[in-house]
Amino acid sequence: MKRFLVFIWILLTSGLYPQSLDFSGYLRNYSGMRAGNGNTDFVILQNTFSLNMEKNMGGSAFKINTMLYHNGSANDSILFKLREAYLDLYFDKFDIRIGKQQIVWGKADGVFITDIVSPKDLYEFLLPEFDEIRIGVTGIKLNYYLGDSGFEIVWLPVFNPTNSPEQNSIWYPSSGLNLAAAPDLSEQNVAASLKNSEIFLKYSSLTGVIDFELMAGYTWDDDPAMFFSMTPDPSGISLTVNPEYKRISLAGGSLSSTLGPLVIRSEAAYYFGKYFNTANPATDNGTIVKDYIHYMLGADFMLWDINFSAQYIQKAIIDYEPVIISNNLFNGQYSDMMTFLAKYSMLNETLNLELFTYYDFEFDDSLIRPRVLYDYSDSINLQFGANIFTGEKGQFGQFDKNDMIYGKIIYSF
Repeated sequence: MKRFLVFIWILLTSGLYPQSLDFSGYLRNYSGMRAGNGNTDFVILQNTFSLNMEKNMGGSAFKINTMLYHNGSANDSILFKLREAYLDLYFDKFDIRIGKQQIVWGKADGVFITDIVSPKDLYEFLLPEFDEIRIGVTGIKLNYYLGDSGFEIVWLPVFNPTNSPEQNSIWYPSSGLNLAAAPDLSEQNVAASLKNSEIFLKYSSLTGVIDFELMAGYTWDDDPAMFFSMTPDPSGISLTVNPEYKRISLAGGSLSSTLGPLVIRSEAAYYFGKYFNTANPATDNGTIVKDYIHYMLGADFMLWDINFSAQYIQKAIIDYEPVIISNNLFNGQYSDMMTFLAKYSMLNETLNLELFTYYDFEFDDSLIRPRVLYDYSDSINLQFGANIFTGEKGQFGQFDKNDMIYGKIIYSF
């Protein structure tokens, strides 16, 4: 990636590349305050500057997206992120994209099933916009076109895992492992090499009846497996946890179709070789390997000028054994969840009201997200909303004390 950026810089400064660039981006102020449970502190005081630099020259193009975050809620820090930096090459039947890029697959809203090429940045759980949750990946993407169908191949020589919150963050998740263990991070890194690269394939087709995608991937699990080791010491037995990223394969697909007033969507993936923790850390380092399936069934429709969307999502461990420890995603063999979205526009679509909700049946917990968006002008957007967590356990209930209200002011250019 560094060599790629140097190459772009040389082109820009040597006169070999057109000097007129297209600039776009936004400035955003984002403030969030916890509400309820005796907490009224500002946990989000963030200023963001996002800048896109793009140029299209017919047979090729490039894009660089940088973001500068000023976080005033914690240690008054400034963080720079290079989110995308890639070069596009266009040919008669295919395109090639080289560099750091976001890749979006699948039909599901708010969940990641086949949309796993770009890992997630969970520094603020699932609350940011999804184009900010996805982390850009460094690699090569080739698209080959056959009429209304096409193939997509993605090769990633560098592995990027999920970016988890720091331990002092209010979004640091509970592991579900009630074991006091010292961490050993010596096996956590995955070296960049041909052997350790990732490959993804997708076939997509647009027909008069359905749109569908078929995909497969040989990748690394973005979340590390937790291996435990026990060693004698003077006080008895010491327990060590060794996070280690392991290979995982998957195959799946998605489809959508229109049936009268309904848009039907579905998506599914079968994962081969996922490591789960067990109740006995002395057996197989406290892990067991199982396949699991992850799928979604959804429908979109309009009623009373309101756009509705509902999804049912399930994960199921194949050949389940009771020794597997429940965590914030699985409570036994299954994880059953639904999402609900309602949108209503008024005032010539300058004022939008939204309600998006996750509900987990296994843990009886939820995340409820009402939001109001107002386009004050062509360049200024105002947003006001709330994030309401319910329940005591589960991926949402564990953050029950983090209910908040927030506001955003966004100036786009």
